[in-house]
Amino acid sequence: MTQQANVGARERQILTAIVKTYIATGEPVGSRTVARDNADGLSPATIRNVMSDLTEAGFLEQPHTSAGRVPTANAYRYFVEQLTGETHLSRADEHLIQDNFRGVTDLQEFMERTSHVLSLVSGSLGVVVASGAKSNALEHVHFSRLSAHKILAVVVMRSGLVRDRVLMLEQDLSQADLDTAARYINENFHGWTIEALRTELARRIEQERSEYDRLMQSVEQLYRRGALGAEEAGQVYVEGAANLVTSEEDRARLRQMLQMLEEKQRVAELLAAYLDARQEAVRVVIGLEQTLPEMRHMVLIGAPARVGNEVMGSLAVIGPTRMDYEHTINAVTYIAQLFDKILNDER
Repeated sequence: MTQQANVGARERQILTAIVKTYIATGEPVGSRTVARDNADGLSPATIRNVMSDLTEAGFLEQPHTSAGRVPTANAYRYFVEQLTGETHLSRADEHLIQDNFRGVTDLQEFMERTSHVLSLVSGSLGVVVASGAKSNALEHVHFSRLSAHKILAVVVMRSGLVRDRVLMLEQDLSQADLDTAARYINENFHGWTIEALRTELARRIEQERSEYDRLMQSVEQLYRRGALGAEEAGQVYVEGAANLVTSEEDRARLRQMLQMLEEKQRVAELLAAYLDARQEAVRVVIGLEQTLPEMRHMVLIGAPARVGNEVMGSLAVIGPTRMDYEHTINAVTYIAQLFDKILNDER
């Protein structure tokens, strides 16, 4: 940070107080508020002068003329740099995390549980992205229809890991439909990593959707030119359009999957952009606009997920800049260490 060298002890004290107060309240912080909690007994007038200097240096901004000040991204970055990392999670949080991981014995289950726990302890978005490790390569899948809208999905990985899960579907599928879907996945994606499978499946769906859109545009043009026997313009009714692009998998369900896959892919790209698998400590990135412009006011706190020396993925919390940095950093650190410990013990 270019202005860091200009921040003296008094400025650091007041800036830290403002950041902590704003994180706690979400309201612009005035000089009287800072003075009331100031251990050195600085007057509101002195504090106002320091706040003015901090504003000129780019650490504070004033939403309205008569309002107090709020921290900028630079202030949050400076605040994080001053954290010593010496504090630890409370016993209550440690017990909460440990209770949520009790009974977890394999990598995929830990990955899935971690995103939930990160969200639980941070109050923000918990994200975990698995790496393309060989242990994540697909052997085969099988789907069984249990009842209407309810299926059992069994996924077998090359590592020998078997995962089964009961799924509830919005659209009911017959066993024949499920067998066709499983056959399509097994024939086309055997040996693929799960992430690569999802990406390629999304690409294929998008390609077919684009072809379908172009086809429907052609049909509409033919109609407007009278090729379909229309004498004058009116409403266009199309039924059975899905039959034009019929193939083995259920189109409607896979198109619903596409949106979810695209959203998850963006998150995966975000973590890949900011988290280095070689890093040891938790990384804090304030302002994510370089990757996603709409996330300019968001912060990412993340770390690699390791088992021994092998990087299995990344785990992170994504939330607003006004978050409890110290608590979240400690939580991410603790879970990353727990990740290594639990899965090493199971090996």
